[in-house]
Amino acid sequence: MKKDIILCGVGGQGILSIATIIGEAATKADVNLKQAEVHGMSQRGGDVQSNLRLSTEPIYSDLIPLGECDLIISMEPMEALRYLPYLSKDGVVVTSNKPLVNIPNYPDEQALFAELNALPNVVQLDIEQIAKEAGNPRGANVVLLGMAAKYLQILSPEQLRQAIVTIFARKGEAVVEANLKAFDAARI
Repeated sequence: MKKDIILCGVGGQGILSIATIIGEAATKADVNLKQAEVHGMSQRGGDVQSNLRLSTEPIYSDLIPLGECDLIISMEPMEALRYLPYLSKDGVVVTSNKPLVNIPNYPDEQALFAELNALPNVVQLDIEQIAKEAGNPRGANVVLLGMAAKYLQILSPEQLRQAIVTIFARKGEAVVEANLKAFDAARI
């Protein structure tokens, strides 16, 4: 079994934290993992992207070929569209439905969502609002991971929960619990 994932968003949204959680879960599950990160202008709110390749068989490249991505997990809807050429015909897009308009020529939102909604497999939620309702306003990225959990398939939601515990343990029990609650809030 294999799963090729593109994580994307804007600098500061927590994309690399999602990659760390998935990586920790894969390591504990003895799943092969290759990761390639492209940070872009992450310090200035630019696009951030990470390729994650998970497999029960050996992986020889850390980059996902065009048309072979199984899952795009995006903190920002326009960023999800940027990586559509990589998405396989059966691939799934899991994204926030709230644009982060940080550039003057941001696309028209109606056109943006028309393109997203035309995809056969797209899941969109207001992850920021769900995070606030879960009592963890800074946990939108973990909410997004909860949304995507069922599409990962090579890792179970419980393996991801255990990775959240491991990754956030040094920050204390309250932070661990807040992130577990955020993860569970959007599991679909």
